[in-house]
Amino acid sequence: MSMLEPREADFTIRDFLFQSGERLPELRQHYLTLGAPRRDAQGAIVNAVLLLHNTTGSAKGWLVPELADELFGPGQPLDASQFYLVMPDAIGFGGSSKPSNGLRARFPQYRYADMVVAQHRLLTEGLGIQHVRLVLGLSMGGMLTWLWGQTFPDFMDALVPLASQPAAMSGRNWMQRRMQIESIRSDPGWNGGNYEQQPTRYTLTPFGALMTQSVVRLQERAPTRAEADALYRQMVERARKGDANDRLYQLESSMDYDPAPGLNRITAPLLAINFADDELNPAALGSLDGLSARVPSAETRIVPAGPDSRGHYTALQAKQWKHHLADFMARRLKAPR
Repeated sequence: MSMLEPREADFTIRDFLFQSGERLPELRQHYLTLGAPRRDAQGAIVNAVLLLHNTTGSAKGWLVPELADELFGPGQPLDASQFYLVMPDAIGFGGSSKPSNGLRARFPQYRYADMVVAQHRLLTEGLGIQHVRLVLGLSMGGMLTWLWGQTFPDFMDALVPLASQPAAMSGRNWMQRRMQIESIRSDPGWNGGNYEQQPTRYTLTPFGALMTQSVVRLQERAPTRAEADALYRQMVERARKGDANDRLYQLESSMDYDPAPGLNRITAPLLAINFADDELNPAALGSLDGLSARVPSAETRIVPAGPDSRGHYTALQAKQWKHHLADFMARRLKAPR
């Protein structure tokens, strides 16, 4: 794909107040952009799109071929020659402020609501964007999209949360996070987060990877015990590349997630896309059933399982769902103001 060169920058928010009441003198919001802003006669940017990454990713994840080649090229749903694409690193991820920058366990306890507020300030104060055409998020980004719609309901023309649920963090989703949290905190080398070397026990239990991938795809990749052992070792090595404090904060940031009470505040057209073989957000839970009664502007799509689907990670393969996005945008995305 021939796409415009991504631009990378930081925006510093002074004296950021977290919902916990804690403050950070300087909160860094790292971000990428693709495309160029277009302005109306009054100088307002009219073609911005906000893209929100998943729990194990960062803004750079949007640039992998499975997403960028399918979404941002000429004639694609989010053609970078037509839209100004903004991809922030959430608090605690990528190049944005996080515990491993130096504060460790003294870093403020952040939650998803704090991420949304910081992203809004990046757009409005840092980039001069007062309205976006679309907010689209994957997994954690999808959860943030639900919060965006109710926290700043007039800020966007449309919302597309993928691989997420408009319901409280609970059940198996929270239990697998709790298991990871407790394995970090109980590690002999944890030392209250002030470890001299990265704790190792938590890397031996890649619960998240096991709970989010399609069991069919895992079986295909590991059809024997030897191959399963090899795949497990790969997962462990991947986990060891991260920082324990960062991971702990990322997991705990979801604990009070519950968009359900505020769904009636969402006014923008919304398309929720989930996947039939997503073990993290199982269709059997019915979290999207009857959504239109709570959000009259909402539509839902459940992408069926197939030979190329990857469970929860199908969200990272835009070819599997971009046709739903394109159809929704053609029907529901109103003309720029």
